[in-house]
Amino acid sequence: MCFCACYCFFVFVGYGLLLSFCFSVFDMTRIAVLDKDRCKVKKCNQLCVSFCPMVRSRVEAIRVEGDMAVISEVLCSGCGICVKKCPFAAVSIVNLPNELDVDCSHRFSENSFKLFRLPMPSAGTVLGLLGQNGIGKSTSLKVFSGELRPNLGRFDNPPCWSELIQYYRGSNLQDYFQRLSEKKLRVSSKPQYVDKIPKAVTGRAGDLLEKVDERKVLDDLADVLELRKVWERSLDVLSGGELQRVAVAAALCREADVYLFDEPSSYLDVKQRLTVARVIRGLKEQQKTIVVAEHDLAIIDYLSDQICIFYGEPGVYGVVSHVHGVRTGINIYLQGYISDENIKFRKESIVFQERPPTAGLNVNAPLLKWDVFEKTFQGFTLRAEPGEIRGGEIVGVLGPNGIGKTTFVKILAGLDESDDKRKFGELVVSYKPQYIAPDFSGTVQELLMSVAKENFGSSWYKTEIAQPLRLQTLMDRDVMELSGGELQKVAIAACLSRRADLYLLDEPSAYLDVEERLNMARTLRRVVEAHGIPAFVVEHDVVTQDFIADRLMVFNGEPGVCGVANSPASLREGMNMFLKEMNVTFRRDPASLRPRVNKLSSQMDEFQKSIGEYYYTRIVKTDDDKKDDVAKKKSD
Repeated sequence: MCFCACYCFFVFVGYGLLLSFCFSVFDMTRIAVLDKDRCKVKKCNQLCVSFCPMVRSRVEAIRVEGDMAVISEVLCSGCGICVKKCPFAAVSIVNLPNELDVDCSHRFSENSFKLFRLPMPSAGTVLGLLGQNGIGKSTSLKVFSGELRPNLGRFDNPPCWSELIQYYRGSNLQDYFQRLSEKKLRVSSKPQYVDKIPKAVTGRAGDLLEKVDERKVLDDLADVLELRKVWERSLDVLSGGELQRVAVAAALCREADVYLFDEPSSYLDVKQRLTVARVIRGLKEQQKTIVVAEHDLAIIDYLSDQICIFYGEPGVYGVVSHVHGVRTGINIYLQGYISDENIKFRKESIVFQERPPTAGLNVNAPLLKWDVFEKTFQGFTLRAEPGEIRGGEIVGVLGPNGIGKTTFVKILAGLDESDDKRKFGELVVSYKPQYIAPDFSGTVQELLMSVAKENFGSSWYKTEIAQPLRLQTLMDRDVMELSGGELQKVAIAACLSRRADLYLLDEPSAYLDVEERLNMARTLRRVVEAHGIPAFVVEHDVVTQDFIADRLMVFNGEPGVCGVANSPASLREGMNMFLKEMNVTFRRDPASLRPRVNKLSSQMDEFQKSIGEYYYTRIVKTDDDKKDDVAKKKSD
């Protein structure tokens, strides 16, 4: 018995030593990241230490200091046993090629996120940053703003400016950091979370904008961005979309050499997003350096001249790709493979449909019908035309902000009532609101179990809802401590987990990155098709609507005054109706089939308007597409 125990011990230790030897032979470097919010060494019996093969062989690869575990990346064998044994999913260990370690640009502390390389901005060019949340985009913007000095991975001994400039010699960043260190570079930034602005700045919106108007362009911006309506209002009463436009205007008003925009399209409708994109691109004429981080594929395509792709593992490490042309870069991101670096960062590519689903495919009986009804507020009236929704169908809802979309959804949900106090069937409705306020005291797992007791333990629930929405690592987190994107995914999961006859989701893509948006769309479609439960989805992201909707309801009218909810139409008819009013046309990319915005008054834009096809048209290559193809061939 004793012999068997000793034999097993030495085999276990030998396995760890063998792994360590193999990784050193194959020239691998390890990144060990410990989530400080999840690590609870007093509740887990220190399983990561107990099961570590290196610790068992008297090599201190993991140790406990105070209330935290600390992992030595040099001594770690990379076996991953601690990752599997940690009950709170606090440990992440990734093995990367050793060549990548020389490109480390920043690390916050020991066992924390690691960023490799930096984007290369240039004057007179809009550089778009595309990647998942938690992958390093905002960190890069902080580096460019001077808020964060890159430490080249030496968090315990950060380099001085001269050493940093020497490290980036021969690149655009050498001159950039030289001027930044000498305080000869002025930077204007638009923050990511505009809802936090009222906590930092008080007063009227007009006073704030007049104070920062160094370029004397405020009058023009106020008209273009429709800011006159909020001029006299206090910042703390503005909506998310109004705060976003004020923040963009404030950044554009400042006199600077570099302009940084972190998610400038959040909270905005389609027309406002395109307007913001146009005014940001206007900085190119003055040879300004512009960097934009954005998740809306159509907007980053329309806005950018070049793309840098961020890939890696969120919260663990991020790698910045080389600069690509905008069309090529977005297609590379969708494909998940960077040919010039021979890197595959996603198992499956993201594929779009060439044509919209045709009308008449859904033969299910109507689950809900409504006649004409009206809802009147002080200064605003909504009129809804008759319509219906069928089982297993997703109806997308499109329209500008302030036109009555959320009001329509609330009336169907029973949270509000029409002027004639009519009820629309005795349906059980599961509703995800536009603005999510966490009011549940407990963990994510407790919240989901409370709404989905019959589904929570099933394998179907885990594979069709929890895994696609990446909720596994959030289950032990307190709901009140979640970020915007995490809270959004939990709210979507809770909505789809309830027993209901109808789903209503209001802006489910807010705060989510590109992959999370498409994962959300796939998850919703699987649930709707599996249970035959229809859904209304209010969404401003045209690419997401194209990916998810069977039919469309288009709202038009005058925002804040009157709105009309048109009857559900086919995807082609609905998109044409909506985009014609927006005066915008989309084409299909010939390679990925994703929707792309045509430049205003371009040849393709004029052609599609002349034939009345604002969205779905024959696939042709424009002059911009051909230029991107030539640039890609040269880079290859």
